[in-house]
Amino acid sequence: MEWVVILSVLVMTILCLLRFNVILSIVVAAITAGLLSGLNISDSITMMVEGMGGAANTALSYILLGAFAVAISYTGITSLLVNFIIRILTGKKTMMLLALAGVASLSQNLVPVHIAFIPILIPPLLKVFDKMRMDRRAVAIALTFGLKAPYIMIPAGYGLIFHGLIIDGLQNNGAEITTNQTTMAMLIPGLGMVVGLLVAIFITYRKDKEPKETQEDTSSNIATKTESNITFEKKHVLTLVAIGLALIVQIIFDNLILGALTGLVALLLFVVIPFKEMDRVMTDGISMMGTISFVILIASGFANVLEQTGAVQSLVEVTQTLSDNQAVIAFVLLVLGLFITIGIGTSFGTIPIIAALFVPICIAAGFSPMATAALVGTAGALGDAGSPASDSTLGPTSGLNADGNHNHIWDTCVPTFLHYNIPLFIFGWIAAMVL
Repeated sequence: MEWVVILSVLVMTILCLLRFNVILSIVVAAITAGLLSGLNISDSITMMVEGMGGAANTALSYILLGAFAVAISYTGITSLLVNFIIRILTGKKTMMLLALAGVASLSQNLVPVHIAFIPILIPPLLKVFDKMRMDRRAVAIALTFGLKAPYIMIPAGYGLIFHGLIIDGLQNNGAEITTNQTTMAMLIPGLGMVVGLLVAIFITYRKDKEPKETQEDTSSNIATKTESNITFEKKHVLTLVAIGLALIVQIIFDNLILGALTGLVALLLFVVIPFKEMDRVMTDGISMMGTISFVILIASGFANVLEQTGAVQSLVEVTQTLSDNQAVIAFVLLVLGLFITIGIGTSFGTIPIIAALFVPICIAAGFSPMATAALVGTAGALGDAGSPASDSTLGPTSGLNADGNHNHIWDTCVPTFLHYNIPLFIFGWIAAMVL
């Protein structure tokens, strides 16, 4: 029972690396977890389907965000932004990548729209990337940095939620810690991601890369089309108003679905999007974000199988007998966090599970509250970058693969796994030792 998590996650990872369909890979991994836990195939599938409902809200959010992104692109306002970026940053690959990392970072804290900006901003820039002979793997790494590093290090926006989960997890399991202590504890692991970003930009992917033959001419996705002679018009002002309304509603009600619906309705009421084009907008939005939504649904089902069968708890209990050495315990807990998060696909959903299992071990081993927070936070964040089912990888792929020339596993998951999980693991282990 204790090896169910590791074996099932290995099955998913190997299948994905062999370019087997991501959704089917997660389904096979969930069935594997069920069978290893003593369930039959039918019961395993039933448990997986029952768990899919937990991600229904997120899946619908992404579908509507995709439609909203397509509707915004239909107005041509993204072409204005792209033209501005072309004038300022063409030929400056390093500045372009750092700018994208910065924009993505703002989406987590200052303007908490999460991945919603990616299908709006990135598809129109694909031609620019190709002309600059930019390696799209570097773009994926820059975007993933912005989607992940801010919530690890900064207690604002999504970061406030993440840090709150760590604090609640520690306090609910017998360890007292403050917000400031949690922030200080997570700064060290977060610095590991900064190192990973700089290595990717200045070393790994600094060389030019010839673009693949484009499939854009055969694509119906209107989000990939841009115009060079577009001028700022009244409809663009109304589009900005619609975007503002969507953002305000999302922040006030903390609901992505309501925010995206508000934006779509506003574009219709302002007659920026003709009513007759709405079917096309929704179809293209589903085409853009549909796969992501189904991956998230299946991943939620996989997580339910791991949780309901007790596989995660059994694995953690084994670690209690491995060693009394803090360095070894910290190493093992981080490895477990990596496997658990890759399987579940979300740092936020993993933290409550990890905290309940890890905190008693950390207290017994004599870790300080800050060291415990660093271990729990790092273990939860490990695997988010690199997981086939994570927002941090699915989001960049949704934009970079708009023309069909970006592979989710090899161009997003593998590069982000190598550049972020390795330094995050090292820096998280160091934080546990020095705090």
